[in-house]
Amino acid sequence: MSDIAVPAAHAKPIQLKFEIGARTLMAIQRSLVRIPLSLEDARIGMLPELPALDRDAHGYAITSLPENLQALTVAASGDMLPFVRQRYTRYFIDFAIGFDGWWNGLSSNARQGMKRKAKKIAAESGGDLDVRRFSKPSELDAFHDVARGISLRTYQERLLGSGLPDSPEFLREMMTMASQDRVRAWLLYIAGEPAAYLYCPIVGDNVIYAHVGHDPAFNDLSPGAVLQLEAMRDLFDENRFARFDFTEGEGQHKRQFATDGVPCVDLLLLRPSLANRVTMAALGGFNRSVALVKRGVEKAGLGKLAKKVRRGS
Repeated sequence: MSDIAVPAAHAKPIQLKFEIGARTLMAIQRSLVRIPLSLEDARIGMLPELPALDRDAHGYAITSLPENLQALTVAASGDMLPFVRQRYTRYFIDFAIGFDGWWNGLSSNARQGMKRKAKKIAAESGGDLDVRRFSKPSELDAFHDVARGISLRTYQERLLGSGLPDSPEFLREMMTMASQDRVRAWLLYIAGEPAAYLYCPIVGDNVIYAHVGHDPAFNDLSPGAVLQLEAMRDLFDENRFARFDFTEGEGQHKRQFATDGVPCVDLLLLRPSLANRVTMAALGGFNRSVALVKRGVEKAGLGKLAKKVRRGS
């Protein structure tokens, strides 16, 4: 364990999933102390403190750990078993460069593509983009009702259960944050129909990419990308925030829009029990097999078809 004395933290059940794309084939539950690192933690290279584990806890789940701190973190954990769940870049946009600096930093292909998409959507809506903005408590009920309707139609909701939440706890938090001017949200309409949403809480001086989705009926128009562009325009114009945090995980749109990023890993540290050793061996073998099949599919030129099958579209 770390030499730093940290109070015991409460472990929560976490599903370690055997996944192929968006589909979960099975899962093994472990009781883990989650240690999420913020963008600021990742940027400054903060070594996470590992709290003492309760008797029933199986270990830790650390997210957004800077890749260059992996070995130090494993060493600080003592005899814990390390397992890397995923590697990715924690992308972000630096608002200090201004909208023009950011826009001109995109590739020419990206800029031209975004202009074409925006023009096409505007044409469907009578000549202008119909983007609606929300930040006040009095506005967010209407936003949530519409955005939740979009979310119910997304593959994230259908396959992952990870759409825009509608729990009482989320709604209370949304209203509390909005009353403190710490929420920004957007809806994009196409020909009068709600097509895409983006919900961003604000933590410190960072805008968080928390919940996003679009109606699959508008897939060909790329409404999510166009709404993201308009949201960036608004946030740059507001000139209040330091960064836009794309949070954990990879994504083509993140790479396209980001100005910088921190190479990160999501790291499990498990007690060295037989059950945990078997779990890690099974996960590792499964992930290697999936990666091998994925390379074969991509080599055969079937990547797009496989993606549609995984999403059930």
